[in-house]
Amino acid sequence: MAAAPEFRLPLAPADLLRDGGPGRYVVQEVLPARELPPALAAFRAAVRVRGALAVLQHFDCVYSVLHHFRTVGVAVKEDALELMVHVMSHHSNELPAILRDSGLSHADRAAHLNALKMNCYLLTGLMDAFEMETCKNSCLEADPGRKNRKNHAKTSGSLWEEEREPLLHLLTQLLQLDLCQLWGGLAVEEEFVSLMTGSCYRILENPSIGLQRYRVTREAVTHLLAVALVHCDHMFSATLKITQMLQHFEHVAPVFARAVSLWAKEYGLKSLVGELLREIGQKCLQDLSREASGVRGYATFISELAEQIPALVLSNMSVLLPHLDGESYTMRNAILAAMAEVLVQVLNGDQLEEAARGTRDKFLDILQAHVCDVHSFVRSRVLQLFTHIALPLTQFQSVVSLAVGRLKDKSVIVVKNAIQLLAAFLSNNPFSSKLSCTDLDEPLKKEVQKLKEMRDRSRPTAVASVVAPEEEWEAMLPEVRAATEQLFQPLQEGEEEVLEVEETVEKTMEQITGLLKKLNYKSAARLTHKALCRFQGKEPFICPGEENEEATILGVLKRLYTGENSEDLPHDNSSDEIEEVVQEEQPQTELVKQEMLVQYLQDAYNFSVKITEALNLISKMMYENSVSVVQEAIEFFVTVSQFGVPQALLGVRRMLPLIWSKEPGIKEAVLNAYRQLYLSPSEDSERAKAQALVHSLSLIMVDASLGTIQCLEEIISEFVQKDEIKPAVTQLLWERFTEKSPCSLLERRAAVMLLGMMARGKPEIIGSNLDILVTMGLSEKACEDYRLPQEVCNVISKLASNPKPALEKNNAPFRLPQNHMLFGCLSETVSKGFAQPSSHWIPFMEAAVTLIYQLAEGAEEICADILHVCSEQALEKLQEADEQKTDAGDSPHRVSDGAGSLPTFLLLHLVSLVGQVALQQVAYLEVSVSAELRRRRILKEEKTKKQSGTSTKKQRPQSTGNETTMEEELGLVGATADDTEAELIRSICETELLDGKHLFSAFVPLVLKICNNPGLYSDSALSAAAALTLGKFCMISSEFCDSHLRLLFTMMEKSTLPSVRSNLIIAAGDLAIRFPNLVEPWTSHLYARLRDPCPSVRQTAGLVMTHLILKDMVKVKGQVSEMATLLIDPEEAIVGVAQNFFGELANKANIISHLSDPNSGIEEESFHTIMRHLFSYITKDKQTESLVEKLCQRFRTARTERQYRDLSHCLALLPVSDRGLHKLQDNYDCFADKLQDPAVYNCFQTVLARFRRAGVKPDTKALAEELEQKLSASHNRGMDSTETCQDGSQTPMPVSAKRKPIRSSRRQPLSPANTDDDFVTPPSHTLRNHKRAQKRPPRKKAIITFSSDEENNSEDELSAELREEETPTKTTPITRSSARRLR
Repeated sequence: MAAAPEFRLPLAPADLLRDGGPGRYVVQEVLPARELPPALAAFRAAVRVRGALAVLQHFDCVYSVLHHFRTVGVAVKEDALELMVHVMSHHSNELPAILRDSGLSHADRAAHLNALKMNCYLLTGLMDAFEMETCKNSCLEADPGRKNRKNHAKTSGSLWEEEREPLLHLLTQLLQLDLCQLWGGLAVEEEFVSLMTGSCYRILENPSIGLQRYRVTREAVTHLLAVALVHCDHMFSATLKITQMLQHFEHVAPVFARAVSLWAKEYGLKSLVGELLREIGQKCLQDLSREASGVRGYATFISELAEQIPALVLSNMSVLLPHLDGESYTMRNAILAAMAEVLVQVLNGDQLEEAARGTRDKFLDILQAHVCDVHSFVRSRVLQLFTHIALPLTQFQSVVSLAVGRLKDKSVIVVKNAIQLLAAFLSNNPFSSKLSCTDLDEPLKKEVQKLKEMRDRSRPTAVASVVAPEEEWEAMLPEVRAATEQLFQPLQEGEEEVLEVEETVEKTMEQITGLLKKLNYKSAARLTHKALCRFQGKEPFICPGEENEEATILGVLKRLYTGENSEDLPHDNSSDEIEEVVQEEQPQTELVKQEMLVQYLQDAYNFSVKITEALNLISKMMYENSVSVVQEAIEFFVTVSQFGVPQALLGVRRMLPLIWSKEPGIKEAVLNAYRQLYLSPSEDSERAKAQALVHSLSLIMVDASLGTIQCLEEIISEFVQKDEIKPAVTQLLWERFTEKSPCSLLERRAAVMLLGMMARGKPEIIGSNLDILVTMGLSEKACEDYRLPQEVCNVISKLASNPKPALEKNNAPFRLPQNHMLFGCLSETVSKGFAQPSSHWIPFMEAAVTLIYQLAEGAEEICADILHVCSEQALEKLQEADEQKTDAGDSPHRVSDGAGSLPTFLLLHLVSLVGQVALQQVAYLEVSVSAELRRRRILKEEKTKKQSGTSTKKQRPQSTGNETTMEEELGLVGATADDTEAELIRSICETELLDGKHLFSAFVPLVLKICNNPGLYSDSALSAAAALTLGKFCMISSEFCDSHLRLLFTMMEKSTLPSVRSNLIIAAGDLAIRFPNLVEPWTSHLYARLRDPCPSVRQTAGLVMTHLILKDMVKVKGQVSEMATLLIDPEEAIVGVAQNFFGELANKANIISHLSDPNSGIEEESFHTIMRHLFSYITKDKQTESLVEKLCQRFRTARTERQYRDLSHCLALLPVSDRGLHKLQDNYDCFADKLQDPAVYNCFQTVLARFRRAGVKPDTKALAEELEQKLSASHNRGMDSTETCQDGSQTPMPVSAKRKPIRSSRRQPLSPANTDDDFVTPPSHTLRNHKRAQKRPPRKKAIITFSSDEENNSEDELSAELREEETPTKTTPITRSSARRLR
């Protein structure tokens, strides 16, 4: 065969068109597209004749197809691909025989090599072309705005999808042959291997290769690359290529992780893992911080590789550790995740070797260190990883402490994962299923005491056995030797030899040993010398033939002292010593066990303490803005409750108000929590489950507040509506109420409350058993304690229908006839209890009166009868008291004077009853009567409309009726009727309820006298009730309210009783809604109560002002800063009220200037605390920009250095954006002269530092640097001027505000908190403007005086009513949204 030109694989296809030198193959002609079909047919015919070698003559044909690939038709492409697959298959089948042929000529070998390279080049070229086309089509298909996506996908992809996998198998089969024979026994050239594997890498570049439908393709590619690595020395190239692809194609990371894992396990290519990790570890840390895509690819590869082959990753982990100090948090996360996988899969268990245990501890230390990483994503990721790691007990407590510490993290995701980690630790804790500190404390103390006693008992034995006898002998040997040497010297004068040898060997041995222990070495040696002479030949006094007698004596003494001779001693002694040794070892074993038990209990106790600490922190997170954190907190408390932690019940109660959350996820989480805690008991029978449920819910209601009960009612009604509460529960509750099932009074009351909660979901639960409720709940026995009848009234009130029915539902409200047994029982119970002293009668009476007005026809008549009966009882008591008086000058007919002789509780009951009836009468008129009038009017209008409609059709069939229906279309008829009805109700309240003919008028003087004479009526409960009743009377009539407002606010300010002040604040809040024009001038007095010395009054004032401001009944002005001061209140509940207020309040205007005012009494540190909370609500950039500008402008009006510092601190709290920085630059002149103050300057430096950390654009960076230079220059200039001033310059300096010793009224005695001059009725704004216009001299302010027992002689002194000339003129009307609004 003639020598053919050599085919060299080109770097680029165009290289084959250029002459590469003599003997090199060059493409002769690129065929036009139209000539390709016949050329391919000729190639096919040649293949049938010459086989695979036909490509040597027809290479240019297929090369031309590649050259025109984008323009030729699909048929030509598929024909070329099919032809090359056939050629390669044929060649692959021929090659084994050719390679085995030892007589193959050089020319034939060269021809087959050229043909192999040509065929592979063409086939891989077609594969790459098809793959690129498929990848492009998949990108077009993914574009949502692209039309005709299906048409694009049908170009030539269908054949390629089918042929890709067989082609990869074909190339794999080819590479498995001993191809080096074609290269003369040398290695296969690298270009050929790269050509074969290049198609694999090209296939992996397709973003959709990770999909499940391409799993077989991925496996084929992995197998082909494995063959190249094993047979063709592709290791180095593969390492570089894989690291490059990981950097540029993020989607290949999981694919390569699985592939490398497979190569290491099944092909033994473990060194590749080390090479790849070393290559990644050597990447520049700075480069990685800039290339986010590359980092993500590396990170995913490392973490997934660690999941699949953790042992190999462990052996190469050291090369990755430098990245833990890099800036890329993604790499840190990946390496830490790899460590966690190694800890879970490799370094786990108790049987680890010392080196492995050291590595485990090092990894755990690294993970713990990164719990405090600078990046929140790393902190959260480490907390996630710890949930999967089985920690050794030595590390358990430290990780728990770290997790508890992260609960205070600023990042939401960190807090969320910390809660999840603590919940996981709790669920899988190694200590106990019950983790109560109280339950663990007692056993711990007991076992610690036992351990102490055991140590005390074992201490002497331990001391005696510390030093071995041999060691003692070695220590004393020099002295014994010296004593023995003296033995052979003559006795000195005065020294006598008194020692004599005993009769037996045993006694002599004991004698010598005793002398040695007493350190009498000389006598012991002398006695031994005599014993050797006397007991010669007897153990232990045997001379072993030593020439030196001294050595013999020393040998005997050693044997005696160390006990080497014990085997020759009598048997009894030896057994006694063995028993002693056993007895000594046994206490040591028990001591070790006891120490382990104490350590276990101590660890359990410490863990319980940490969980309790976490509970307190997590319970405060239930009202965070983050929904996910709230949900995790709720789940955590569910978990903790299952482990018997006592404090968990507080969290379970605390989550109750979240049932009203607007977030569906939070509301559902609360429902699920209570479903798990209470609706899923572990008992077997339905009865037992019902008892467990009722018992658990009853525990919640013990000492529960009204808010807690309302929340629980919402939850239970939800369960009832979904039929999640079984009938057995309802049956048990009725049995408890009717006392068929034995229970305590508290449990009976809880049963009634639970029935009422369930009735809200299904009213028929109560409606069908109303008679039982009345007869059992209002019986004489039940009325011994009025709390049960009160709850019965609350339950029956659930039957009352909606007092404001919708327009389309004109059904009559549910009411019972006036003679129903319910109202008779209520009237009788209220009347009987009136004359009996009971602290629970007033709440019951209020519930009873409310129920009567809700359900009774003619409720006012029933309540009037009750008032008559109770008044008569009071008069009878008064007459009895008067008859007992001996003074004939008394006037028994004067109720006001004689009231002092009535029992205080009777007066208290009477005043409370009158107030409640008055309030319910107003509510009845404003709500129920008004709604009923409207309902009847609508029914009448509908009836009239139907009648007029039929008559109109008969009389005027052609009339359009435009004139008659115009008013109806505009809604004027209904609006006018509404106003008429409202005016009717208002006139009744204004003119009838309090006139002389009505029952209420008889009680007004009594109430006023009690209020006007706090000295005469000193009982706190009576004063509070009278104040509340006065407020309720004021709700009736605007005229009465106007004339008694001054008395009401005077009592609010001056009363020494917190209960009176609290009641009047609530009353004033209701009056502000009902009569806003009248109360508006007194707003400042409402705000003043926010500084009341009593916490309960401050809390009440905070709640009332929150409602008034959020309902727009009080305008948000500068006085709202008084609400901000509650943020630093020492009472946690008051702080919660303030936080809730500012959470709802959108507008925060004018707070800063008032709080930083030197006369406000707010300390600087307290101001910082308040502002930190307020500024946390500012989340939008526009809000920030606006505030930056306003704060800068405020520097111009600031008067003191304190205000400068406060304003700059506020700026430092804001997250300044690019626009915010421009605002600072534009308003620089406003604060430039204030920068000499170091505190102000530092705040602006903080603003710039935070701005830089957020990452800035180059143009903005220049602006920040310019601003920093200006700040520094102004600061230095100011400091220079300060020094000049100190040297005697006359340059004026800002003077600090002289602080007066201001104390909050909360810290002062109550009496001087406000002077009498403060209680002149404040005029409205218009009146004050009018006075300024007239320039009239101010009138003298009236003095308010309270009367006492000594000051009740004249009517003027008894009265604190407003004088006519001091009445505020109503000139600033505030429109009421509804004439019928009550609260």
